[in-house]
Amino acid sequence: MNFVMKQALGGATKDMGKMLGGEEEKDPDAAKKEEERQEALRQQEEERKAKYARMEAERENIRQGIRDKYGIKKKEEKEAEAAAAMEQASEGSLTRPKKAVPTGCGEDEEEESIVDTVMKFIPAPLMDMFNKK
Repeated sequence: MNFVMKQALGGATKDMGKMLGGEEEKDPDAAKKEEERQEALRQQEEERKAKYARMEAERENIRQGIRDKYGIKKKEEKEAEAAAAMEQASEGSLTRPKKAVPTGCGEDEEEESIVDTVMKFIPAPLMDMFNKK
């Protein structure tokens, strides 16, 4: 009967003992193997982080070369300069600093009426009709 069971299960009698409620075989070196596996995973993770850190450093060098070539400032540098300018402007003032007026919003420019603005977007044939009246 034992022979028939082995043939039917294809040699899976070891697992069959566990399924039928038998005791599991304990590996004496299981704790050591698990510790080695965890150490290997930590080492792989450190290598991966180091690899990506090197890649990012190379990319940053390339970015800096492009910034130097075209005279572009980093975002942090721009923000630091703007903050320094605001502090410098407000040193002798007792009131809060004024907000900067965006270009195109100044009072020096002539204001167009709404009609002029709408007329810019009307096609040429319709413009001729308005001009004939």
